[in-house]
Amino acid sequence: MIEAGVVVGLDGSALHWHLPADRSTGALPDSPDLWEVLWSRRQDVLGFAHSHPGRGRPGPSWTDLTTFAAIEAGLGRRLTWWITSADQLVELRWIGPGPHDYDEVPIEDARCAWVDDLRTFSQR
Repeated sequence: MIEAGVVVGLDGSALHWHLPADRSTGALPDSPDLWEVLWSRRQDVLGFAHSHPGRGRPGPSWTDLTTFAAIEAGLGRRLTWWITSADQLVELRWIGPGPHDYDEVPIEDARCAWVDDLRTFSQR
């Protein structure tokens, strides 16, 4: 499994698939293209989802948490963040007070229409 990502719109749709050529089992690099989508569609973006390899409940890495905080600071607003493994999905939101204080809640796959496609892209 390699990491993959998707920008999710306010309506729950996939606005942009983030599948850089240099993604790997342990990294999903940022790119100017991704930032351009986040910035240009910032009023339409609910959040961003990405995959982690393996099965079981995925949790955010330190890199994930610092990236969440940096993107939210750049956009000037809070987003919803999702992480999926091969079989489980969690949703994260900032709860504060610290810049990296995000709460993680398991959610049902059915709430996220894009999750099956995200897992498929993670298999490539």
